[in-house]
Amino acid sequence: MVKKEKVPEEIVEEAKPQEPAGEAEVIEEEEAGQEEDLNAVLERLREEAKEAQDKLLRVAADFENQKKRLQREKEAAVKYAEENLIKEILPSIDNLERAMSQDSNSKDFGKQLLEGVELTRAGLMESLEKVGLKPLESVGKPFDPNYHEAMVMEPSKEVPEQRVKTEFEKGYMFKDRLLRAAKVIVSKGDVEE
Repeated sequence: MVKKEKVPEEIVEEAKPQEPAGEAEVIEEEEAGQEEDLNAVLERLREEAKEAQDKLLRVAADFENQKKRLQREKEAAVKYAEENLIKEILPSIDNLERAMSQDSNSKDFGKQLLEGVELTRAGLMESLEKVGLKPLESVGKPFDPNYHEAMVMEPSKEVPEQRVKTEFEKGYMFKDRLLRAAKVIVSKGDVEE
């Protein structure tokens, strides 16, 4: 058996392969350079994050301002929604005032007044039709409880049963919705009482 001698630690240390002194300095410099690069990258990313946050805050503020502006515009539109209708009706009011200012002692006063009222009504209906109002035509039509309100049923030789004989009040549609049902007299037909 061969006896192993103990080798002092200094010799073991010397026996280990060592890096040349220049390479160690290069590694340290590379590590220092990488650390500086990481710090620069970190600083750049912080700046980008700050810019992104600023943009986000500006976009949020713009959105809120837009929302408030749209709300104000909506409120103004609702407040003044009838303005166009009023402008359309004003000429009819003017015509009524002219009719009322006619000389009542004139021999054609009644005829002129009637003509003025008829023209005013026609102008008013034209204005209202522009915004979507349409009169229901009921006389002679079949009675429909969705559009007619029967006030009375009367016998008639001229008008068939379950048809509108006369209107008390005209019915109106506003766009596609019933605004007011027509109040009508409905025929019972040729019935002897």
